[in-house]
Amino acid sequence: MRIPVSLIIVYVLMAFIIAVFGAPFVWMFVTSIKPDEEIIRYPIEWIPDNPTFEAYYRLFNKYPIMRWFFNSIVIAAITTLITIVTNVLAAYPLSKMTFKGKNILLLMILSTFLLPGELLLVPLFLGLSELQISDSYFSLSVPAAANAFGIFLLMQFFKRLPYELDEAARMDGCSRLGILMRIYLPLSMPAIATVAIFTFVRSWNEFFWPLIVCNSDETRTITIGIATFVSIGLSSSFGILMASAFVASFPAILFFLLLQRYFVVGISTTGIK
Repeated sequence: MRIPVSLIIVYVLMAFIIAVFGAPFVWMFVTSIKPDEEIIRYPIEWIPDNPTFEAYYRLFNKYPIMRWFFNSIVIAAITTLITIVTNVLAAYPLSKMTFKGKNILLLMILSTFLLPGELLLVPLFLGLSELQISDSYFSLSVPAAANAFGIFLLMQFFKRLPYELDEAARMDGCSRLGILMRIYLPLSMPAIATVAIFTFVRSWNEFFWPLIVCNSDETRTITIGIATFVSIGLSSSFGILMASAFVASFPAILFFLLLQRYFVVGISTTGIK
């Protein structure tokens, strides 16, 4: 059976893309299980002669990485949950209801796209410090849940759903909240999953804001924890650095893989190209 040339090209391109994006993760793991003398050896070798998990042992026994890991999971989960709830509650009336001031409200929300996040850091930090909640899960999760992108994405999805669904539900005596909960939410899982993926990955990888508000290991995230390795003299301990980076990359990748079947549908049905 002859294989079409176009199919061969597709397979070659897929293999190339997998190699390009997968090579860094393979290299992180390979480096993390190398002894120190093999890491700095030249020429570079992909397969270690004497693999060891000493870097992982030191990482989990000498440093509070599990606490950092737990903090990042909790903060990303809270941020994602709050973002989905607020975005759905904002996107539904903006896309399916008519009320006074709707266009002005929508313009105000979308105008936040024009504001760089760094512009809000100082006033936000000063406000949280005044309330004495700067070094807390609240300060790390709630401010990050303000997400105009999620509202816009969900609006595009809701607009694609036929208005006859609302009319039929109202004829059966269903309230606005009932229509949202019983009809729109089940139909909107692809779009909601897309917002969840973007929000979780962004929160998990966040560095600058946690760097400002985190002052202790009780709230320190994994990204800030890894960065502290440099300040405590581990900048040349490549095994520990690669082990921590490899461990830190797993949750975001796993979260995406769990929701990837919704992701493509969500992107293709919300007008994002």
